[in-house]
Amino acid sequence: MVHLLKLAVGVRDIAHLRELQARRAQLAPPLRHQTRRMPRQVTEITEGGSIYWVIQGAVAVRQRVSQIIEDRWDDGTACCGLVLDETLVPVVPRLVRPFQGWRYLQPADAPADVQQGRQTADGLPYGLQRELAALCLL
Repeated sequence: MVHLLKLAVGVRDIAHLRELQARRAQLAPPLRHQTRRMPRQVTEITEGGSIYWVIQGAVAVRQRVSQIIEDRWDDGTACCGLVLDETLVPVVPRLVRPFQGWRYLQPADAPADVQQGRQTADGLPYGLQRELAALCLL
């Protein structure tokens, strides 16, 4: 199993990502994220892998990748479609430097789910979680 790490460009927080994806799922089901390149490790990703979303400079949430398909942009050009589970699972925030595209993320390097982590951020606003993570307090 392997995961993907991806920047959620223009997304303010987890609630905003949830809202954007709900709209996208209604307009063009199934819920998917389109990306330019097809991952080489398709089988490893779809056998339990997730996409970890970086929001405002920190890994904040993950979603299970159920399928990777050949897809088309609105203009008809070919792209890759990552079919996603609709459930967003918050993770222990971890700061990440900006990058382009997506990156592979090994399970050992993936942040723990908030429910399973030793440090939890239950009830804290996302901005505060990010600031505490930047100060190494979370």
